[in-house]
Amino acid sequence: MITFLVAVVLLVIAYFTYGKFVEKVFGINPNRRTPAYVNADGVDYVPMGKQKNALIQLLNIAGTGPVFGPIMGALFGPVAFLWIVFGAIFAGAVHDYLTGMISIRNRGAHIPELAGKFLGKISKHLVNFFALLLLLLVGTVFVSTPASLLYVLIDGKIALIFLIFAIFIYYLLSTILPIDKIIGRIYPFFGAILLIGTIGVGFTLLFSEYRIPELSFENLHPANLPIFPILFLTITCGALSGFHATQSPLIARTTQNEKQGRYIFYGMMIAEAVIAMIWAAAAMSIFDGQTLQGLISEGTVSLVVNEVAVTLLGAVGGTIAVLGVVVLPITSGDTAFRAARNIIADYLNINQIKMAKRLMIAIPMFVVSYWLTTIDFNILWRYFSFANQGTAALALWIATMYLLVKGRNYWISLIPALFITAMVMTYILYDSNLGFGLALNIAQIGGVIITAVIAVLFFMKANKNKKENLQIDLEVE
Repeated sequence: MITFLVAVVLLVIAYFTYGKFVEKVFGINPNRRTPAYVNADGVDYVPMGKQKNALIQLLNIAGTGPVFGPIMGALFGPVAFLWIVFGAIFAGAVHDYLTGMISIRNRGAHIPELAGKFLGKISKHLVNFFALLLLLLVGTVFVSTPASLLYVLIDGKIALIFLIFAIFIYYLLSTILPIDKIIGRIYPFFGAILLIGTIGVGFTLLFSEYRIPELSFENLHPANLPIFPILFLTITCGALSGFHATQSPLIARTTQNEKQGRYIFYGMMIAEAVIAMIWAAAAMSIFDGQTLQGLISEGTVSLVVNEVAVTLLGAVGGTIAVLGVVVLPITSGDTAFRAARNIIADYLNINQIKMAKRLMIAIPMFVVSYWLTTIDFNILWRYFSFANQGTAALALWIATMYLLVKGRNYWISLIPALFITAMVMTYILYDSNLGFGLALNIAQIGGVIITAVIAVLFFMKANKNKKENLQIDLEVE
């Protein structure tokens, strides 16, 4: 329990200390007009209040990631706590803050546009494909997971296909309607359900008969999967997630003032890490590794969520907690499709004021996503995890380029960029399903070498950008 409590305290302290430092490094300008006003269109660029933006950001970035990922990461044992805490403080929250703020400085630009500006035209096309793939996978996973959670919750009394169809209808509406019409209005209610359920699980766990394990560096995974790199691609949301780089620009387009950025972007990532800590601790405390792995294999992680909630809170409280978890993927799935629509529109230069043009992009997306729901969930999650952390690496390299060319302390983003790039490259070389299936030690060495080559190419591009006096921030109109 001491490890858990210390971890949560560290996360809170980090918001007021390291978060403030990152904000100072970036250099906010409270007098600069934000895209919400400069580019106001009544659809995507709509000024909204600080608290509403923060809650939407939290629900956008959370998904099932800070629940499903930490539960699967719990198989490794308490060492997973370290990645959640230090990953969130020094990588995830930095990633989210810089992505959001750089987007604000560039009229709410999404990650492909930022990649093209800071890393080159080839990167723009590559990241555009990568981001859309990630968003479609996220949207599809976040149709399947809430549907499966509801299916377990109601004991199969409503057909799974009907639940999937109902969620798709909601996603379509939230994708094409102005952001303040659905998302801006119902998220506060969703947020209340999430907070009540999560806090209930956390407090009950602290005072229950179950004991949260203390920190151990031993790898307890029943299948003996290696911590490096598997843990870092298993726990993504809650520590570091590239999906957040696709979501922060949505709120960059509705933020009223740059001084709100630390609370909205850095702060909500810290809040997500606390959620991840609660569910990881619950999974470690209630189940041993073999039992946990068996439950995951038997009914995906949805079954574990239901078992944890009911065990700690009983039938009624457990139902509320599960509904809180259902809220997470739904409030990320809707904005995943919305972000995908924005990215496609920006890439093809299609104005989004008219409903017909929004539908022209949205409908084909949902057709593809429905087809993806027919693929095995475990395969989808595997590709999602890989695409997720690959996107996180790219976003951190973009942030590093921004700070470097601007003459700021770029180490705050360079170090996590190097680390997660090495993990992704190692995973590609090691995994036999997605990659080359090399021996672990060879894959780890290869991952470091490839990362070093990427770093050299990056600094060559940085020197070129500095010589050409790359315009870092777009002028306010």
